[in-house]
Amino acid sequence: MPKLDFWYEFASTYTYLSVMRIEDLARDAGIEVRWRPFLLGPFFKAQGWTTSPFKEQVEKGRYMIRDMERICAARGLSFTMPDPFPQLSLYAARLALIGADEGWAGRFSRLVFTEQFAGNIQLEDKTALGTCLSAIGLEADELLTRIETPEIKQRLRRQTDDALALGLFGSPTFVTEDGELFWGDDRLEQSISWSLEKASS
Repeated sequence: MPKLDFWYEFASTYTYLSVMRIEDLARDAGIEVRWRPFLLGPFFKAQGWTTSPFKEQVEKGRYMIRDMERICAARGLSFTMPDPFPQLSLYAARLALIGADEGWAGRFSRLVFTEQFAGNIQLEDKTALGTCLSAIGLEADELLTRIETPEIKQRLRRQTDDALALGLFGSPTFVTEDGELFWGDDRLEQSISWSLEKASS
């Protein structure tokens, strides 16, 4: 079965769109999704930015909000810009890293993105994240303790370094098994088609 690496940052608006549909599209195509949470902060720093480019460039940020409103309305998704934006996604990313190992990253990520962009939870709020974990049948206290261990902290740093080494520059990004990189929700279908073509060649 072809595999597709899904690199994503929880604070990213456009990633919300992909998180909500990638598993269904991949399943229908016979492709395995590998969830790869990472942090965009180091990428912004490398560009000399102190925050998201959507905050650095007011016009771009204004366009993004309207674009998200249009797309979410068309797809039947609720959307409200979180306050503050962007949020600090460290805890959510560490939890998703564990979830990728244990098979629940997709369920957790969908719920957290929905609660962030439709319910305006704070990603720094461990209680809110714990509620998301409990909602999908997981032991919240045990997992919230694990994300403070040196092992998980180091693994997320390494995964973010791996993203930098691959040449990623934003979220969502899809990387095929042959190393082809596709950036943006509007490239999700193309990444799946590419994966299928390479698998059959």
